[in-house]
Amino acid sequence: MDIPVVNFKAYKLGEDQILDERQSVMIEEIKQAFNVTGFVYLENTGIEQHEVNRVMDVSKKFFLLPEDTKKLCARNSDHENFNDGWVSAEIERLNPLRPGDLKEAFNISDLDSKLEVLDSFFRRCKALALRVLEVTALSLGLERDFFISKHRLIGSNKNCTTLRTLYYPPLHKLTVKPNQVRCGEHSDYGSLTLLFQDEAGGLEVMNRSGQYISVPCIPGTVLVNIADLMQRWTSDVLVSTFHRVLLPPDDKMNTSRQSIAFFVHPDDDEIISCCDGSSKYPPINALQYTKDRAYISYKEANVSNLAV
Repeated sequence: MDIPVVNFKAYKLGEDQILDERQSVMIEEIKQAFNVTGFVYLENTGIEQHEVNRVMDVSKKFFLLPEDTKKLCARNSDHENFNDGWVSAEIERLNPLRPGDLKEAFNISDLDSKLEVLDSFFRRCKALALRVLEVTALSLGLERDFFISKHRLIGSNKNCTTLRTLYYPPLHKLTVKPNQVRCGEHSDYGSLTLLFQDEAGGLEVMNRSGQYISVPCIPGTVLVNIADLMQRWTSDVLVSTFHRVLLPPDDKMNTSRQSIAFFVHPDDDEIISCCDGSSKYPPINALQYTKDRAYISYKEANVSNLAV
């Protein structure tokens, strides 16, 4: 297994943090994974598979609605919560050298969305993400709240953290453009990402040698990866690596795929500087970096002012 599975029981949601002989080992295992590939599977997080299944079930019912109905929930760049709402297929191109990605998405970033199932899962992911941020700080010899203190506004319109449920519809060869994939090669923008995927497969991560490796679904685990701002923050000690979702094999072109991503971002007004005091990367505003990255993905769709 190129990406390790680490037992997160010492920081499991719903229980007091347990200080045992495994804690220091767990912290070092997570740091090593984030340093080598930028990805790790966490088991015993407290988020159960039935919670993930519920979100996917509700989401799929939405994605199977007629397009005219979904357009009523389309993301609106003029709205205060400009990141929230539905994104239709081929609008994004996470690799700008490819045609638009063959996926749909629905985003929420504000906990006043009134969507009970998504809001509830957002809160669960937020709680887990804060624990991962604490472990990350400890792994680097920083104060345990070093990163948490920069993510205090998650769930408000002053932080870009987003719960994104994704649907990759069935495909037919005649409708797929040359060089088109379900999700183009990219790295994530913010601090870290929690990912939940179904068993359809297709996710690949680039390793240090430049080769893409398969990242299958492991039921009951959460796949966590480092994103760009965290790599800058840590002066490349933790790495944000490229990943993608390819087309299914020919005999499975009629199958769909689902995933849920929780993209964790620092608060909008945070200035990200190297935490080791070096000048490897110049200081940068968290919100501006996110907008600049998103511009590349959306400029062809004339919605370049949208965030993640």
